Amino acid sequence: MAWVQLRWTDLDAQGHVNNVVVAEYLQQARAEFMLSGKASEMLDEGVVVVGHQISYRSPIHFSDDPLRAEVWVAELGAARVVIGYRLIQDDRLCVEARTVVCPFDFERMVPRRLTRLERGFFASWLTEETAPLPELASPELSGRGRITPVKVRWSDPDRYQHVNNVCYLDYVLAGRIDMTTSADPSMARVATGNADAVRWLIVRQDIDYLVQMMFRIEPFHVLTAPVHLGSNSLVLATEIIDPLDGTVHAKARTVMVCADSDGHKRPLPEAGRAALERLLITG
Repeated sequence: MAWVQLRWTDLDAQGHVNNVVVAEYLQQARAEFMLSGKASEMLDEGVVVVGHQISYRSPIHFSDDPLRAEVWVAELGAARVVIGYRLIQDDRLCVEARTVVCPFDFERMVPRRLTRLERGFFASWLTEETAPLPELASPELSGRGRITPVKVRWSDPDRYQHVNNVCYLDYVLAGRIDMTTSADPSMARVATGNADAVRWLIVRQDIDYLVQMMFRIEPFHVLTAPVHLGSNSLVLATEIIDPLDGTVHAKARTVMVCADSDGHKRPLPEAGRAALERLLITG
């Protein structure tokens, strides 16, 4: 178990912790977990995040009290570890998540197998009875979708000199806001307190990291498109690509729910549904 401190700057326009910041909390809890045992050398030598599954159960609000982060090993392979988490605030489950990590040799730029000591540490925390999160599938965009140019900031690379995994979700967020608001301006964030206000809540977000990104001046492209529409929800697919050579660096899926000003589900607005249907990619 770890304790994660909240910061005032973690809050977004809706007054709760931003969905991207949640990934930072997972990273902090994961790092403290690994530093507590024989996996600490893995952090020094190199480790890469292969993917995240994040289920947002309840909003996290600012508090002087830290979040309780429960951390365990959900799966263990020869060269990969699936780490599970629960983020809890005031005995309320806020986030359930999984992260796939693997040790990486940055000198040779190849994954490596777990050492005997590393495997022994992770095996001691293995809890196989925890149910995996269901897969969130989507069609390939194959160059389709709204293009949002995104530049890597100087502060985005981490200690391994590649763009940190959390920053990818920031780029996904930029593409999501750009795509939805360009499709229908009514999907822009609306201030709370208005009885007719529409809120868009992120309830699930998955991302697969395919190729490392490095700092450069030229922007990358974030492609975003709706791939499923429900009565009160939608699924967006995102691909982060290099426009210079077509390399796909990451693929993400995001589930958004339409809610009223009190946070209760409501049907998608007709204007927004019509606009999204015109952009829908199903295969």
